Amino acid sequence: MKKQPFEVALDLPIKTYDIDFAGIVSNIVYIRWLEDLRLKMLESHFPIEKLMSKGYCPTVNSTEIKYQKALRLGDRPIGKMWMSQLGRLRCTLQAEICLGQEIAATATQVGFFMSLETMRPIAMPEELKGIYAEYD
Repeated sequence: MKKQPFEVALDLPIKTYDIDFAGIVSNIVYIRWLEDLRLKMLESHFPIEKLMSKGYCPTVNSTEIKYQKALRLGDRPIGKMWMSQLGRLRCTLQAEICLGQEIAATATQVGFFMSLETMRPIAMPEELKGIYAEYD
């Protein structure tokens, strides 16, 4: 199977403090997992320190999560994230949280880069666009 643009994967351990009163993984944990996946993507493909030294600050504009299967303490989910769209100013990230072959949740995040100098959105870095183009 062909790898998606900027695809990364992570084991997502479930801790006792991730469980809500009903014994399932709390919704907020999925947000943390998405952040972990995004940071791994940045680390693997365009380190955040390098981006920030050039004045780019990665920013999330929106997050949508669809929950399909409850996860519980003892489960060993795996998260996967990739970039599904790259425009001039915005990009779309897709994610799946899986337990074995079953999808427990899917997520979509829209993001952009902000200038550290002006605190306004700026065009996607050329290096990122070049790497993304290699997947087409």
